[in-house]
Amino acid sequence: MALKMTVRDEGGVTVLALDGRMVLGEATTAFREKVRSLLAEGKVKIVLNLENVTEIDSSGLGAFVASHRSAASEGASMRLCHLGAKFKEVLQITKLLTVFDVSDTEEEAVRAISR
Repeated sequence: MALKMTVRDEGGVTVLALDGRMVLGEATTAFREKVRSLLAEGKVKIVLNLENVTEIDSSGLGAFVASHRSAASEGASMRLCHLGAKFKEVLQITKLLTVFDVSDTEEEAVRAISR
């Protein structure tokens, strides 16, 4: 299943909801391009909702890290939500949980990034 991305505005916060597999190939390329375009549009508060991500590999993880770095270099904030136990464990093992701002729910993420 290809990665589907849905963008919506929640009170000045851009929510990018991902649905599908975040794996090497078109998915990671499309994701990076989407984040770049959001930053180019001046979006400075971005929440990535990962509730419907069914699989992630090292390339997908790398795409999240690269996008986080791009956002930071543009002065934007990025927050992850709805990680799921497996993805959260991967972030803990790789020590990336200390790099990303994480919320359990989208509502918490939007509230936290709005401050």
